[in-house]
Amino acid sequence: MSLEFRQVQADELATYQALMHAAYAPVRALGIHFDAATADSAQTLRHLQSHGVYALYAGGVMVSSVTVRYPWGPQPGPFGLPHIGWFGAHPDYAGQQYGRQVLERLEQTLLRDQLRAPAVSLGTATRHPWLIDMYRRRGFTLMHTVDLGKGHITQYMKKILDVAAHDAWRAHQPAL
Repeated sequence: MSLEFRQVQADELATYQALMHAAYAPVRALGIHFDAATADSAQTLRHLQSHGVYALYAGGVMVSSVTVRYPWGPQPGPFGLPHIGWFGAHPDYAGQQYGRQVLERLEQTLLRDQLRAPAVSLGTATRHPWLIDMYRRRGFTLMHTVDLGKGHITQYMKKILDVAAHDAWRAHQPAL
């Protein structure tokens, strides 16, 4: 089956929203509030218009998606780096590694090769039972925690994409 990685378009709003709601159903069941889990159509459209939202399509079907929030955008991450936001894979395709593949393509194709980003960050709930371990296996390291007022503590994590570029970037940053 052919795989395509590309930016999600506004006319795919309903498909994208359905994917996010399905992917985040287990999170809702845990009582953790992530915006993607309950966003209505207006919120989802604003999200699509404000950030880089990319999806992996298998045979033309949207099977996983990931958002990159830019440092210059309306919701920058904590470190002045691209920040991963809404991320999920449709549970109907569990076990096919579509979530891993969409993250890899985002990191390699967009962040490293096009934007030349030295690193990427993300945040997740500290009490989520598997996400922190999953992100650590994907190369992310723990940074710090913060209470964003969403009913859980957020764990910020960072992944270095290019060591030399990261070292140069860090030399110009205030203490993080």
